Amino acid sequence: MSLTSAATLATLDRTGPRRITDLAAVEGVTQPAMTALVRVMEESGLVERRGDACDKRVTLVCLTEAGASYVRTRRQAGVQAFERLIGELTGDEVEALVAALPALKHLAELESQDREGQKQ
Repeated sequence: MSLTSAATLATLDRTGPRRITDLAAVEGVTQPAMTALVRVMEESGLVERRGDACDKRVTLVCLTEAGASYVRTRRQAGVQAFERLIGELTGDEVEALVAALPALKHLAELESQDREGQKQ
């Protein structure tokens, strides 16, 4: 799976159903490229298109259970990889990571706010 496909699935998992144009903007690709990507993921059973209850003209891309399962599995694999690597650090290095956690959390919050600002 491409990085853009995986990132798109993660975005849908984090934010819920989105328009193709929104997904293209968030992932930094053109709308035709995102349309093609969604088509491939739809054929793979990872996403589905549904009408928007609030606006019948709009089609939303939604994560299927298979797509959500893929995101969970990938996320868990990442956690396990980090656990394994952290286990190889010295005590001082682990302490440095722990001390950096508040700053890393703040960076994640800023990135999330930036993405929200780009949607509007």
